[in-house]
Amino acid sequence: MATPAVTPPTTDTFQDRAQALGHFFARAGEAPRLVAYDDEVGCPLESALAVLEWTGAVGILVDGDLVHAARLSGETAAVMLERRRDGRRIFVYMGPRMDAPPADPHEGELLFDEPGVRAYEFVQRAHALAHFIRATQGSGAVICMLSKRAPELRHVKRGLTTLLQEPDRQGSNKLVAGWFATNSVGVLFAPAGNGDPYVYEEIAASEE
Repeated sequence: MATPAVTPPTTDTFQDRAQALGHFFARAGEAPRLVAYDDEVGCPLESALAVLEWTGAVGILVDGDLVHAARLSGETAAVMLERRRDGRRIFVYMGPRMDAPPADPHEGELLFDEPGVRAYEFVQRAHALAHFIRATQGSGAVICMLSKRAPELRHVKRGLTTLLQEPDRQGSNKLVAGWFATNSVGVLFAPAGNGDPYVYEEIAASEE
């Protein structure tokens, strides 16, 4: 059976924000994407891989989930995702209890309330996304925008794992935007400091 082999990332740098974003969207095409709520802050990814692995291991997130919004900072993590149940779409918000204000019972239903995390289930994406933004204030978050479909968690995990674990990788870990397709991933990172460029990295999987 053929197995996918990931090629080394290709990297482009841009001093100009507009050029960086223009290149990102041109490369993304119709691929599912996540875009920072505030591109000056981006989405810090210091603990992203640990969060993704832990939530997958305990069954909170599954590879088939579609990620509509996420915040994966060094202190807290919150996510709004789409999954299928009994043939219908539902939207679930999960985040720290301290970050989650009470949901309007007409919009969301409490799914579980544990010491470290609270989750709500919504029928409408708009209600779930509104709750996510209300709970996180959008700080350090990425949201599925300007995209026909949200990216699958499995592709997000694969792409971020490959990029962030590159041994020679330098620069910022603050995600400005990312697109995540079946066989390729492209990510735009914010400048690491004053005068530093935006960095766009792309990887593709080939069949061997």
